[in-house]
Amino acid sequence: MRTELSFAPLARIETELLAVLAADTQTDKGPDAKPAPALLTADEAVKAAAAAVLASGEFKAGANETVLIHAPTGLKAKRLLLVGLGKEAKATVHGVRAAAGTAVRYTKPRGIRKLVFALPESEAISLPASARAAAEGAFVGNFDADTYRSDRKDVSVQSFTAVAPAGAEKAAVEAAFAEGVIVGESQNFTRALVNEPGNVLTPTEFGKRAAAMAEGVGLKWEVHSTEKLRELKMGAFLSVAQGSEEPPALIVLRYEPAGVADGPLIGLVGKGITFDTGGISIKPADNMEKMKYDMAGGAAMLGAMRAIALLKPKVRVLCVVCASENMPDGKAQKPGDVQTAMSGKTIEIINTDAEGRLVLADGLAYAKQLGATHLIDAATLTGAVGVALGKINAGSFSNDDATYDKFSASLATSGEAFWRLPLGEEYAELIKSDIADIKNTGGRYGGAITAAEFLKVFAEDTPWIHLDIAGLAWNDDNKPWIAKGPTGVAVRSILEWVRSY
Repeated sequence: MRTELSFAPLARIETELLAVLAADTQTDKGPDAKPAPALLTADEAVKAAAAAVLASGEFKAGANETVLIHAPTGLKAKRLLLVGLGKEAKATVHGVRAAAGTAVRYTKPRGIRKLVFALPESEAISLPASARAAAEGAFVGNFDADTYRSDRKDVSVQSFTAVAPAGAEKAAVEAAFAEGVIVGESQNFTRALVNEPGNVLTPTEFGKRAAAMAEGVGLKWEVHSTEKLRELKMGAFLSVAQGSEEPPALIVLRYEPAGVADGPLIGLVGKGITFDTGGISIKPADNMEKMKYDMAGGAAMLGAMRAIALLKPKVRVLCVVCASENMPDGKAQKPGDVQTAMSGKTIEIINTDAEGRLVLADGLAYAKQLGATHLIDAATLTGAVGVALGKINAGSFSNDDATYDKFSASLATSGEAFWRLPLGEEYAELIKSDIADIKNTGGRYGGAITAAEFLKVFAEDTPWIHLDIAGLAWNDDNKPWIAKGPTGVAVRSILEWVRSY
């Protein structure tokens, strides 16, 4: 999708469709209060063109609500689309992101290929932040998961123009918009990986695509397989891979900015299970096809690395993705087996479907061996996190409050929803094994927490954050601003956390 930033008057822009945001300005909370929608633009011609619709009560400016005006009087645009932000007092830049996605998704099926989007004029919402969010939302909204349909018609929006008011601080808005383009493209890079079927995106192919991306944006990269895992004594990672005909891939990317030779080395570690049957502890057949998404944590790390390489923060970053299939072959590991991880810790296998934490155990240890001073991992790790938090928040954990505070602060920019869950000795007791150092599940209760406690064993004293994104990595239904399918969750938050260093 081509993108452009304009400072031209809205009324003079010739386009198939002009989208303008509106908010409900009603402050009365009484029982008889009615919505009072108002456009977030100072352009009098646009206000006049929308006045009748706003006065009719048909459009209330609810969040992501839309109404279309054909041949708007006084404008050169052929259509005027009003998109709601909800209550003006609660409107945020994250609403702008969703509204941009909503405008794109409204436009796509109507055969319109060019969209002009007016950035909101509001004292409560920063204009540069709106420019960035609008670009991100437009790319997110333009993605659909129907890649392999033989009757697929390309209905994507081919051109997106954001328009800022003429008096805006041009340099700041331009820089923010350019950032938004990079972040939106990187999130969609992650979504495209997650969307691939397991017969296409094998661990080997995952490694190839990571290498191609790294080459394209100037990252250093290495992709290793079975022999390297044996050399490193990655017994936990190898135990998952041993049941598959497909060899594993150990993907390592490095971002080394010029002039930065010391300081923190941020380690990103991602679970890359390209298909998860559960192994010998096989999953039910219902919805198993979605288990192609079990590499979404690894894909999020690659998307974040792409954005990091292009935005060039002054901090060194290392990325380790552990890619494998989890299959029930005759060589597959069995419940009751004991595996020795790279760190030397021994693990009793209780359930072979708790495989993500096994590959991450060796990934975290390897990132530390390579010098990482701070760690963050992302994984579609547990169904339990969805039971705990629903499809509203992803789970987050940390062994260090200062490190987590930086992550929490990053959410103000990323707009993603993470909820910190507890860790503690009582939970750690649940994964102690009679035969080995630890076991890979802690029973029915607190499953997301005991999984995090397992990973904490391998993070040791290194400041560490764990993101369990299983509940949010896949949309089961279309939303106004994003399609059903992969979401690319965590890319923006990981990026902003890295940039905080």
